[in-house]
Amino acid sequence: MDIRPAATLAITRDSDEGLQVLLMQRTWDATFMPGFYVFPGGAVDEADQRCVPYLTGGDDASASHDMGIDSGGSHYMIAAIRESFEEAGVLLALDDQGQTLPPDHPAFRERDGMVAGDQTLAALCHQYQLALPLDRMAYLAHWITPPGPPRRFDTRFFAAAMPEGQTPDHDRMETIDHVWLTPQQAMDEHRQGTRLFASPTLRTLRIIAGFDSTDALLRHARSQPPEPAPNKPWPATRQDKPVSIEPGTGPFDEVRKLDPEGRGHALAEIVPGEAVPLADGVIRLTCPNPGAMTGPGTNSYLLGHPGRDWTVIDPGPVDQGHLERILEVTGGRIEQVLTTHTHPDHSPGASWLRERTGTPLRGMPAPEHDQIQDHDFRPDSVPVDGDRIETAAGTLKVLFTPGHASNHLCFLLEGEQMLFAGDHIMQGSTVVINPPDGDMKDYLDSLNRLLEEDIRWFAPAHGFLIGKVESVVDWLVTHRLTREKKIAQTLADHGPGNLKDLVKHAYDDVPPAIHGLATRSLLAHLIKLEKDQRAVRDGEAWASTEAG
Repeated sequence: MDIRPAATLAITRDSDEGLQVLLMQRTWDATFMPGFYVFPGGAVDEADQRCVPYLTGGDDASASHDMGIDSGGSHYMIAAIRESFEEAGVLLALDDQGQTLPPDHPAFRERDGMVAGDQTLAALCHQYQLALPLDRMAYLAHWITPPGPPRRFDTRFFAAAMPEGQTPDHDRMETIDHVWLTPQQAMDEHRQGTRLFASPTLRTLRIIAGFDSTDALLRHARSQPPEPAPNKPWPATRQDKPVSIEPGTGPFDEVRKLDPEGRGHALAEIVPGEAVPLADGVIRLTCPNPGAMTGPGTNSYLLGHPGRDWTVIDPGPVDQGHLERILEVTGGRIEQVLTTHTHPDHSPGASWLRERTGTPLRGMPAPEHDQIQDHDFRPDSVPVDGDRIETAAGTLKVLFTPGHASNHLCFLLEGEQMLFAGDHIMQGSTVVINPPDGDMKDYLDSLNRLLEEDIRWFAPAHGFLIGKVESVVDWLVTHRLTREKKIAQTLADHGPGNLKDLVKHAYDDVPPAIHGLATRSLLAHLIKLEKDQRAVRDGEAWASTEAG
């Protein structure tokens, strides 16, 4: 599948509230991110190259250098200018006197022709003697759509000041609304579910949020261009054979971390029983319990060094071979066992290890109302949020992260910035939120809480190490809020209704064969909407409280 080059322009202005950014709402009929708020932008067009003679304040060589590419950097910037004109009615151009265009400039009458494809930006520049000022833009970020979606983009994000005197105007075709918000306002509204933003937009908003003026943002961006996003396969080993791992696929972040020189020795597979060193004093052992809910198996993490005492996180189920392997790697010198939660694929092995070694157990007990969980797990101590636990590999900070389970904990190895995430974060899929113990509102709050911590790596209970921490959290939150939006609309259009009736509409994009599982997720969302006073239930029937 081809990855199309694309460009986006974050248009900013200074205000009494602080630095604001222009955001456009996509139409609800769009096949890609319907209803989302985005920066104006789109794919690079072949015709954009014809604008090169009209560039000022830079050229293709300087633009390409900033982006870390050999050539074509100016084409991205031209595309960003064109898309901003088409979608937002903002034209970043200079007249023949070197001045920004006033709103009554005749070039603005050509916008409809641009949108319809009857006019080109190059022809516009020629007709009105316009110049496109690259020095009024700054390169902010780079995003490549991970494998999976039907359309993938290699997108460059830029920033520019709103031209003085101009007023934005959404095109009423691709965009149906626009708003000026500070980055913090936008991110707060995203957390509340009142506006939807995709992960790349949120990441760029975080960059912009660090500055109090447009000048400060542009100065910083010009002095420190972003690091290029990984865009080349990485050599690794799978089943004793050399392979190339594509960016954005499951093993990629881990094999790059473990083999930064690209010699190809890092494993691109999870092999049960294989002791995989992930960092100084951190080893992963995976239990041979693969399945639909456990992926390649449950990861146990061993923190320590040979000849010293070890900490074990999530020993897994009572699998004799796996537990014996933990004893072998640690030499039986286990000073403590920690559990993220008491689901049966995580904690039962803890009691077995205590019987064999006498080691104390630390974690939260199983909730009384959920009989599926491991009620044999009886901790010697119960960590609370913010506690520090000392290990031979460094200090762990305890994070209380309810949602997937009411007793879920994560452990942050602060020196390595590595979060042992249990089932709070899973690779390759979203986690199950199964009421009554699972709670969607708690889960989203716990996800957003991770953004307040200094985390560089997620070490999940199922799968490889995960980098791009903020992007992962953004995607998970956006995925859940997008579904919530659809469920709220389903209630408005088809309610009142019971779960069986509603799931057919709220999850019409997934196969009917998994509607049983989807019903549990639907219930979790409905309970959250009820807590938010946006839904109400009467017996088994659910209805919307929001006016049509």
